[in-house]
Amino acid sequence: MKEKRNIEVCFTPASYDVFKKDEAVVVVVDILRATSAIVTAFMNGVHRLLPVGTLEEAKALKGKGFMVAAERDGIVRDFADFGNSPFNFTPERVKGNEIVYSTTNGTKSIMMASHSHRVLIGAYLNQQALVDYIVQENRDLIILCAGWKNKFNLEDSLFAGSLAKAVLDYDNFYTDCDSTQAALDLWSIASKDLISYVDKCAQRHRLAKNGLDDVIEYCHTFDQTDLIPALKENYIVEVKNL
Repeated sequence: MKEKRNIEVCFTPASYDVFKKDEAVVVVVDILRATSAIVTAFMNGVHRLLPVGTLEEAKALKGKGFMVAAERDGIVRDFADFGNSPFNFTPERVKGNEIVYSTTNGTKSIMMASHSHRVLIGAYLNQQALVDYIVQENRDLIILCAGWKNKFNLEDSLFAGSLAKAVLDYDNFYTDCDSTQAALDLWSIASKDLISYVDKCAQRHRLAKNGLDDVIEYCHTFDQTDLIPALKENYIVEVKNL
């Protein structure tokens, strides 16, 4: 009989040190907008992404000829080719290219989890593909919410509940984690009318203030692809290319 695998939810990067396990699969989540944008980039044929933690690194790589997607607080940096709206990552821009990527919350979380057995990029857009991969890997799962500047946010925590619920449908997984239970409860409330619930999210209002909230429905659309971006050394590649 297979050993049952635990599902834990880490609501903010600030708490990650007490969750991290070298042998676990980690799904990094930044629904509005970094991980939704990364999944979209791979849907549209990007070769690979290079996540960097600072704008200085991104700007230096731009100077060496790299294409750069970079934002802070939702605003595209003046040296960047574009920001992190999923709609920026069109086939015309990204197909076959290598892109440097730096965001307020998402890239930090991806790099933080790099010690793990596997780091996957999660979104509603590829949720079922994630579930299939996680079940096949048969390892403990940590869902790492990028949050907002080390604080809890609703949109990532909702997705954590959605993903945890889907994985718990398989007998080989369980949870003894209170934050997972909280995410499940939150999802059970919000899933009845997800878009209306997301109107409560602070990030939704930050985006609206800057005219960037055209992505809300798209970023909460399920299962548009079976592609899973994953961290390989310093790069994000499609999981099949690991």
